Amino acid sequence: MRIRSVVIYFMLLGAVLCAAQTPSSSEFPKQMPGFDLTAMDKSIDPCVDFYQYACGSWMKNNPIPPDKSRWGRFNALDEQNLYVLRGILEKAGAPGKHSAIEQKVGDYYAACMDEATVEKKGATQLQPEMTRIAAIKSKQEIIPQVANMHRNGIQALFAFYSMPDMHDSSMTVANLDQGGLTLPDRDYYIKDDAKSVETRQKYLEHVQKMLELAGDKPDVAAAEAKTVLAIETDLAKASMDRTERRDPHKRDHMMQVTEIAAAAPNFELTQYFADNGSPKFTSLNVGNPDFFKAVNEQINAVSLDDWKTYLRWRALDTYAPTLSKAFVDEDFQFKGNYMAGQKEIEPRWKRCVRSTDRNLGMALGELYVDKVFGPDNKARTVKMVQGIEQAMHTDIGQLTWMSDATKQQAYKKLEAIVNNIGYPDKWRDYSTVVVAREDYAGNTMRAAAFEVQRQYNKIQKPTDRKDWTMTPPTVNAYYRPPMNDINFPAGILQPPFYGTTMDDAVNYGAIGVVIGHELTHGFDDQGRKYDAVGNLTDWWTAEDGKKFEERANCTADEYSSFVAVKDDKGEVKLNGKLTLGENTADNGGLKLAYMALMNMLGNTPVKPIDGYTPQQRFFIAYGQIWCQNVTPQQSRVLAITDPHSPGRWRVNGAVQNSAGFQEAFDCKAGQPMVRELACRVW
Repeated sequence: MRIRSVVIYFMLLGAVLCAAQTPSSSEFPKQMPGFDLTAMDKSIDPCVDFYQYACGSWMKNNPIPPDKSRWGRFNALDEQNLYVLRGILEKAGAPGKHSAIEQKVGDYYAACMDEATVEKKGATQLQPEMTRIAAIKSKQEIIPQVANMHRNGIQALFAFYSMPDMHDSSMTVANLDQGGLTLPDRDYYIKDDAKSVETRQKYLEHVQKMLELAGDKPDVAAAEAKTVLAIETDLAKASMDRTERRDPHKRDHMMQVTEIAAAAPNFELTQYFADNGSPKFTSLNVGNPDFFKAVNEQINAVSLDDWKTYLRWRALDTYAPTLSKAFVDEDFQFKGNYMAGQKEIEPRWKRCVRSTDRNLGMALGELYVDKVFGPDNKARTVKMVQGIEQAMHTDIGQLTWMSDATKQQAYKKLEAIVNNIGYPDKWRDYSTVVVAREDYAGNTMRAAAFEVQRQYNKIQKPTDRKDWTMTPPTVNAYYRPPMNDINFPAGILQPPFYGTTMDDAVNYGAIGVVIGHELTHGFDDQGRKYDAVGNLTDWWTAEDGKKFEERANCTADEYSSFVAVKDDKGEVKLNGKLTLGENTADNGGLKLAYMALMNMLGNTPVKPIDGYTPQQRFFIAYGQIWCQNVTPQQSRVLAITDPHSPGRWRVNGAVQNSAGFQEAFDCKAGQPMVRELACRVW
């Protein structure tokens, strides 16, 4: 997810489905304008604080809803899509004749919304997993149990998944990696600042409460919570930090199965691979071999009962949101309220819509696309993408710091980029997923197991470059280095990002910049390490590579000076290295979309609209897609975990480096939005 991933800490529950719950038209959020004069604070000089100028009134008049930890234009469009999806699901779940797809998503949604049945079942759906864990008699049985949990979508101890071979992207291979943590990042376990210490204490209390709800006595649950934290702390200490993991070379370790099995014998990996349902293979990529070597001793050092406690916790934490209200409420109180600052849990119907999208998303997405995204929308988007790709081709040619040899390789990669617009060419087949109208937790488990097996089945097969990782209703977009493709779900190709009634300047300033952003990811500090077919290959001359790093370091230093959050808990600045790829893409996307717009306008005079020139409307539209308010709690989590900068710095950080912006608003040297030494990679 490359633009801004919306962190969802809980899965989805709801109230009993009935016809009376169909939302009236007055309940639907109003469609957002692509260019909003009422959002602006014109008392601010755009050359002093452009974000405040573009969004000041919007931020003042749009407080964070109580069921959100962040509220911005992305979130508002996501909310609109929820209403569209709700209408689809309620119709599909009502009595009558339905297609197989409608029946499946309708039954899934109805089961989620049947709160009375969910409440009656309590935590019984977890009992088979808990019984298997309780029956473990020796440490030799731990790894087979982990394999079973992984097959059912429960992440414990480490991670296993499929991915394109880093050096032959045409084939998909198995990947073994670090994992097993519950808190959002390893730093939460090992940092000693006051906030981290407080968070660990709150986490202990949360784990204890959840285990009590599962039937343990308070004193037993308190001791078990300490066990969970101790085990996860050791896993965290063995884990590579997320900034270091941004370098694909740090995660590139093809090994023979026998080799990694011998290096970490207590993981019994040969047995694990035999039990987890994946195809047979003799070699795989190991994202962090040192993790397995370090944790190898931990498996012996920790008692069997403690490992069983940890496994019980991972199962309970994973599926708590599908259980009765007591589990859902406690899960929300820690993850939503304490960690993210969300005042209220979302209404049940919203959580159920999200759950359906997450677990049967391509089936629901097919119905969504039929309703909101026709072939004309796709054709117009393709045309805009092609214009921005042409701008990038021109931009590469104009670079004075890059040699012709590297430029030729850059052209080759650009020309090979695949554009996926709106929805996949082939819809996913969920016919084997059993959905029962009275079994929400079971439906979720079976859907998770289906997806795990679907991913495992890719191992040792040609890479499916057309398999999407986002569902069509998603308000987001992404670039995949191994696939060398850009992907724009139908969910984001709506106002305020794109609209048929908007002028070109606004469309290019909104969705055009998103398109340019994704294109630039193919050439950011990570993307540039992959070639035209998606292989991890150095196609740069040594001198050009050095010049790129100098420019990238300028961007990293610029954003590291920005404050993400400042409150009574102290000040947290952005991590410019963690956010480098996204910041590079923001700057590049802004430049490319602006170039494409100027190419389109040519020398034909265009009259101002609402008193603003096309150039000014372009930048204001860009600023306004990032209008947002975020809770301090969520801001802190994002500063540690999110590779994206906050909205304010996505806007101000990019326009400070933009000569086009400074010309459009007649900014002068020395003003805050005119960076003396502008950072520019692309």
